[in-house]
Formats: sequence, C-alpha cells, structure tokens
Amino acid sequence: MPSSPPGQSPSDRRRAKEARRAGEFPPAPEPLAVPVFDSHTHLDLTVQEAGVPGDGAGDPVGALIGAAAKSGVDRLVQVGVDVESSRWGADLAEHHESILAAVALHPNEAPRLSDLDEALRVIESLAARPRVRGIGETGLDTFRTGEEGRAAQEESFRAHIAIAKRYGKALIIHDRDAHADVLRVLDSEGAPDRVVLHCFSGDAEFAAECVRRGYYLSFAGTVTFASATGLREAAAITPPGQMMVETDAPYLTPTPFRGRPNASYLVPLTMRALATTTGTDLDTLCAAISANGEEVFGGWR
Repeated sequence: MPSSPPGQSPSDRRRAKEARRAGEFPPAPEPLAVPVFDSHTHLDLTVQEAGVPGDGAGDPVGALIGAAAKSGVDRLVQVGVDVESSRWGADLAEHHESILAAVALHPNEAPRLSDLDEALRVIESLAARPRVRGIGETGLDTFRTGEEGRAAQEESFRAHIAIAKRYGKALIIHDRDAHADVLRVLDSEGAPDRVVLHCFSGDAEFAAECVRRGYYLSFAGTVTFASATGLREAAAITPPGQMMVETDAPYLTPTPFRGRPNASYLVPLTMRALATTTGTDLDTLCAAISANGEEVFGGWR
C-alpha cells in the first residue's frame, strides 16, 4: 500500500518549501456538522513539504486522512501533477475508500519534459483505472511559464481534454492568468461533460462565463484573504449546485493562518467563509457541495 509519498520533488519545489511552509500546522477548527469533501489536495506534497499535524510519523498519509475526517471532511480527491505523483495517487485510491484520484501533467510540467508524448501515454493508462475519476490538474499557466513554453502547455492541455472525454472522467483545470485562453481551448476542443475550475481565481465576470457553460467552480483558502474581494464576488454569484471547496494542500492556507501549512482538516474555515459570502446556511451549503462531489466524481465507496 502506498502509505508514503513518491520520491523527492525537484529542487525548485524544495526551495519553495522553505519559502512557504513556515510555522506549525494550525489548530483544528470546529468540525462541520454536514460532511464535505476536499476536491483538490496533494497528500504527497503535504507530507514532503510540511509533514503532518500531530503524531502521524508512522503513517503520515493515514494521519492526514484521519485529521480531515475529524473535521467533517470525509472524502478527498488526491491530485497528480506529474507521472510519478499521478501513479502514486492512483495506487493510493485503490487502498483507501475515502480517496479518489486525479491524474495529469501540471501545465508547468509539460514544457520541461523531454518526451511529452510518452508522459501523456502513461497518464492515459492511469486514466483507465476505476478509482481515477479526474484528469487534472491540467490547463494553462502564463504566470510561471513564459512564451517559450506556451505551445507545449497548450498541446498538453488539449491532450488531457481528449483523455477526459475518452474515459468519461472529470476535467480538473489549473488556470493562472489564462482565463480567456482556457475558455478558448475548451470551446475549440469541446469540453467534457464535467469540468472543474480548480482554485478558482477569476472575477465575477469570468465566474458568470464558467457558470453559463455548466462548469464547477472550486474555491480554496484564497477566498478568505482580505485582498480577495473580486474572488468573493465571484463566489457570491456561483450557484450552490456548481460550487466546490478545496485546500490545494499544502498551499493556500485560509485566514487567519495564511503562511502556515495547509491540510484537508482546515476545509471548515473555507466553508464558513463561503457560507457567509453567499448568504447560505452552512449545513445547506455543505450538503449541496457534497452532492456536487458525487455528481462530478461518482461515489467514493
């Protein structure tokens, strides 16, 4: 059973660890009365870059899953960013009934590969596995990848869209500073039946376009940041039936713990912020988001 994450991340990821993972894990929030799922987490990166909350050294992944369950976060989607993490997540999902997997090459990974086609063939082979329910995170990122890498990034995105459609899996999109181009590619290729905008980062206008197309908008801890007025406006116009919640752990820890390690057990902080932002009863919103998870990814158990 893959209880330990795959091998050491690249050097840039190690440097990012030092910059981002200062401090201890925050205390556990008040649990949710109605359980929800974390639509996007990286258990492998959480262990590598931040460890685990409390005493979970013997089984760090199990400790993260257990901490989440105690907070009312009873299901997780483990998301791959390269071949190694995608394979690890697919294996993990076969041994944990609370875990489903998504597999992909991150958009910033695609331009670095010496053989993109071969890596895509591996992702497609993993996509056929029954507890792999998402193809992602894929998409476009013009923040970290310059012009020289954009063609490979778009080629990879289009290939992932095709895989999602061939295998009937949800498409999970990473979109950073690329809103218009993401919609252009989706419109050009024809979107899969289920599309999730991971860590939604657009304004209300972009949210309206995504909602009109029937996409799901997944909100992370960023929606709690004081500076994120536009993001809260986007959340406010998103119907509960098209909303998800996520951590993107170990990153994007919600206020008031921004800068400390994130994990799925902190989802209640973001859920309460979303309930306030949307003017929706917390339990009602939790129930709607939980139902969305089953609609998009199918049953966990």
